[in-house]
Amino acid sequence: MKNNSLTIQTLISTMHQKDYSLLDKMNIQTDAIVINQCDRNKIEEVEYKGHKILWISLKERGIGLSRNTALMRATADIVLFADDDVVYEEDYGKKIIQEFERYPKIDFMAFSLTSHRKGESKQLKKIILPSKRIYWFNALRYGTYHFAVRRQSAVRVNLWFHLLFGGGTKYSCGEDSIFISEALKKGLKVRSSSVYLGDVFHATSTWFKGYTEKYWFDKGVLLGYLFGVWAYVLTIPLLLKHPEQTKTLGFYQAIKKVYQGIRQGV
Repeated sequence: MKNNSLTIQTLISTMHQKDYSLLDKMNIQTDAIVINQCDRNKIEEVEYKGHKILWISLKERGIGLSRNTALMRATADIVLFADDDVVYEEDYGKKIIQEFERYPKIDFMAFSLTSHRKGESKQLKKIILPSKRIYWFNALRYGTYHFAVRRQSAVRVNLWFHLLFGGGTKYSCGEDSIFISEALKKGLKVRSSSVYLGDVFHATSTWFKGYTEKYWFDKGVLLGYLFGVWAYVLTIPLLLKHPEQTKTLGFYQAIKKVYQGIRQGV
């Protein structure tokens, strides 16, 4: 998809797709790369409503691997990371390009989408992010489906998703937080945007099984990776902020598992 001099591709991570109906479901309106983790290996090139779709089916697992596979094969100026439960608004690609043209020195943007829990209908009120710079202290609140990046900026600083974090990997979550924190560490300029792209309808999670011992242990490994020894200081305020999450295991047992994860590291 071209607009002025910039091009854009949507990079979609999905599993077990049998046909191309996902493109209709998501309302895809740009060129795209689909990484379909399933039980076969096949590469297909498809034309969809005037857009070029590279559809790659692979016998492999892991969300970080899926996103890296798409990013390695991307050719556009701007890449938008997408989950298969996103439904995009009309002209979302044009809106993204216009926003990057508005901020030519910004490498990485987190765009606005409304997130819905399973079973909820589409909300009337849109969730709009503030339009402002993102720094390390306010970076860890966004899912990857918010992210669009200048591809050459990512290539220049060797920015990739961590392969040990996220669904289908050793540690069940956190690949999005690591990705944006690594972007900041490597000097990329990051901004949130009030430009609204669509809705995310969260289906049953492939990794979240409740606030179990493994959940808190994995959270500890993630915190240790991100913050080092400061993770010990951050743990208690984090758990106190969300007391409902510790009801199953108990507050002190949750802290214990987080500390075990911090000590283990990656």
